[in-house]
Amino acid sequence: MQITWFGHSAFRVDIDGAAILIDPFLSGNPSFKGDVAEASRGVTHIVITHGHDDHVGDAAKIANETGAEVVSSYEVCMFLASQGVKAVNPGNTGGTVSCGPFTTTFVQALHSSGTTVGDKSVYLGNPLGVVLRGAGFKTLYHMGDTDIFGDMALVAELYQPAIGIVPIGDRFTMGPASAALAVTRFFKFEHVLPCHYGTFGLLTGTVDAFRSALGGQASLVREQQIGQAVAY
Repeated sequence: MQITWFGHSAFRVDIDGAAILIDPFLSGNPSFKGDVAEASRGVTHIVITHGHDDHVGDAAKIANETGAEVVSSYEVCMFLASQGVKAVNPGNTGGTVSCGPFTTTFVQALHSSGTTVGDKSVYLGNPLGVVLRGAGFKTLYHMGDTDIFGDMALVAELYQPAIGIVPIGDRFTMGPASAALAVTRFFKFEHVLPCHYGTFGLLTGTVDAFRSALGGQASLVREQQIGQAVAY
């Protein structure tokens, strides 16, 4: 599998038979300097953890242009269907949906989920983490936006993820210290990819602070360059 980070929480995961965008916040993302069309070329699936604008991002536009299937909570899927998206694959906490060459399992996240349309707030379901599994690639857990929570132990027990995508920016998610505790207490990751940091000034968590908090497990951290595809 190849994983490309586009800044913030936006990732592309390429596996045999599928190209997956997760939380495709590209337009308006100050960390992303690339071309949206190039970043989304050949995409087959768009997985969205929750309904905030910095995670839904360009999902509707990309799905409408590529025909990619949107995989998310029921509420996010219906919201995007109202914007013309034809292929949606909804689920919710605890459920697993087939996505052809892989499955997506929706797990808990401690956050919120919604957007604003005009002057109206729109509820977009519960926030989620996602676990991607399939033959021939390492199980990946994108935590979404979340705080640490004790039932991460169940995520580890049930799915044994090898790769963790972990928010560290603080203020809206875990900061470096609580993110490090989540990694070391609950998981046996082979690689940890930090995200949701550095995009905006309010996000003060840093990779250096995360590594320091991890102590003897600091070598787990893979600090990818934005736009670089890395094989795992």
